[in-house]
Amino acid sequence: MKERVIHFLQKEIDLENIPGAAIYISYKGTPILKEVIGNRTLTPTKELMQMDTVFDLASLTKKVTTMTASLQLLDKGEIRLDDPVSYFFPEFNENGKAEVRIRHLLTHTSGLPAHKPFYEEELKTAQIIEKICAEKLENPVGQKVVYSDLGFILLASLIEKVVDAPFAEYVSKEILAPLEMHETGFNLTFSRARFAATEYSEKLNDYKYGIVHDENAESMGGVSGHAGLFSTLKDLANFAHMIENGGSFKGKRIISTVALDLSKQNFTPFDEEGRGLGWQIHSPRLSCGDLFSYSSYGHTGFTGTSMWFDPEIQLHVILLTNRVHAKNQQAILRLRPRLHNLIRAQL
Repeated sequence: MKERVIHFLQKEIDLENIPGAAIYISYKGTPILKEVIGNRTLTPTKELMQMDTVFDLASLTKKVTTMTASLQLLDKGEIRLDDPVSYFFPEFNENGKAEVRIRHLLTHTSGLPAHKPFYEEELKTAQIIEKICAEKLENPVGQKVVYSDLGFILLASLIEKVVDAPFAEYVSKEILAPLEMHETGFNLTFSRARFAATEYSEKLNDYKYGIVHDENAESMGGVSGHAGLFSTLKDLANFAHMIENGGSFKGKRIISTVALDLSKQNFTPFDEEGRGLGWQIHSPRLSCGDLFSYSSYGHTGFTGTSMWFDPEIQLHVILLTNRVHAKNQQAILRLRPRLHNLIRAQL
């Protein structure tokens, strides 16, 4: 398998679809491939991808931090899925949003818009939360899946209210530390040479290294529930093994098995896009391809990251790329499913 996977990725690099990649494959509880290939940056000179290269996770932030924290608070009896968002943000109650619950934020069925360019007004976190609370819904509550960054931005702020601590502080103490994810976090201060480059920034007059790619998250100081987390292949493997092990890591309980099982259920049978509590599931055109089982679940990140699980055969695949630094940025949409097809067919 190793030779075929590396050949596949090298071909994509040669086509300028990705600068490079880091990949981790675990099968039946055992790592069977952990490899890096290509470059972490292309200009002004090419610099090789390393095993400890740090990637902007983009929307994998939603899984590692916001989803995990929400499930932990369910376990602690601090929240329930049916809690109205307006219970925590009374100002959210306006414009027909009284029926929006926490579960709607987690399943992207709140009716909130997918995205708003708050960064264009240089708004900070508190101002962005005010804007979201004043938003009008674009769809009826609980009837349509619209992948919404706004929902997860708000959810992180809700978590802060519940735990009475900054989001990044809670994540570091309750998620990253027990998972031994020592090279993961928001606003990491590693040297430039550790980071995979993302897109060119006119403001910086340079490519971004260690500065979050998502403009709203950058406007929020690099810390948000929808984007902003940076990590390495090794650290994400710890998170993935915890998920596959029913919420436990090296004997430490991170999430209860019952809460984790609930998160993988399909909350959106009315929509073509299946959604669990954060996870993408039960959908056509999934980035895990055609050969993963119907019970598969996972997620992607805009920068070129993904994490997919197939519980029927105890398989999970972590793919980290910086495709937004490549010439053919949209090629990732075909790359991911074809790669997962290749991997699954070898097992």
